[in-house]
Amino acid sequence: MFGMGLSEIFFIIVIAILFLGPDKLPDAMVQIAKFFKSIKRTVNDAKSSFEEELKISELKEEAFRYKKQLDEATQKLERVRSMDITSLDDLTETVEDVKKSENRLEAEAQEIKEKIEPKREVVTFPKKPKTPLKKDDNV
Repeated sequence: MFGMGLSEIFFIIVIAILFLGPDKLPDAMVQIAKFFKSIKRTVNDAKSSFEEELKISELKEEAFRYKKQLDEATQKLERVRSMDITSLDDLTETVEDVKKSENRLEAEAQEIKEKIEPKREVVTFPKKPKTPLKKDDNV
């Protein structure tokens, strides 16, 4: 424990008994245990908040990548709009490129949405079978 041997621990206990006395020693041990517990809780809280910050930064980076892709697609559309399209083949290729970009961006947006939104389970209850009324049940 903390790189101490049995003799060092025994020596610390003897000194604690001499300074605190047998009456105050249990209270001091409880206070020390509470102190270490609070330190452990603080470290765990800091660790969890750090992990949350990492997740947020990863989501930000991913959002910036998608923004960059959207900007590139917008620039392509601007170039196409400003281009002088002379043949039907050029127009067809341009439309196909735009459709591919749109499909890719929609798929990536769906992936992000699935990562961010929590999964919801659908619960269905079995339906009770309808039983025909008996002659005695009619009122």
